[in-house]
Amino acid sequence: MDKKELIAKKAAEQLTPHSIINLGIGIPTLVAKYLDEENYYLHTENGLLGVTDVEEEDVDPLLVNAGKLPVGEAIGASYFHSADSFAMIRGGHVDVAILGALQVDSHGRVANWAIPGKDIIGVGGAMDLLVGAKKIIITTNHVAKDGSPKFVDECIYPITSTRRADMIITDLAIFKWNGNGYELTELIGDTTLEEVEANTTASYHVSRQLQQKANQF
Repeated sequence: MDKKELIAKKAAEQLTPHSIINLGIGIPTLVAKYLDEENYYLHTENGLLGVTDVEEEDVDPLLVNAGKLPVGEAIGASYFHSADSFAMIRGGHVDVAILGALQVDSHGRVANWAIPGKDIIGVGGAMDLLVGAKKIIITTNHVAKDGSPKFVDECIYPITSTRRADMIITDLAIFKWNGNGYELTELIGDTTLEEVEANTTASYHVSRQLQQKANQF
């Protein structure tokens, strides 16, 4: 399976049925493919609750998500003003936000909106989601295109919020915040503990269960 698809599938496995979920730009948008639309409610900050995938022949150019990608509408979907949509986010009515990231650091701080000197899409609703959503899941490749780690000790890019991410899912591993720091709880595919360590500069510890499993080999 393609790395991005694998990350999205793993993220979908973390979700509780009947949750209200906001999907960020990039890998997060792929999560919808692995959800039963009857059991999950997808939210977009430009004003729709009940987002679904849409076939090419059914695309409505006026019906898009916050990333301006075409979407469909589930049965019972509702539309509302963008201000109301952000009130939902800031009021704690979004259960999970799944976001991409440029970097995440040992403290759980996320940088996902700016690279100094480069023109990229900008912050959008990410800072509101990081503050207002009940749970934050970050989905990202483990390393950047130049091979540098994206899970780092300290973010060097501008951070989006001081709110920490609850979970980080990469193409190599899954990390969960346990109150004192990040815990490596799952290796993806045939990834080894050594491979994760070699591509990570952030502080984390390996779960007892995973360490015991690794010691068996």
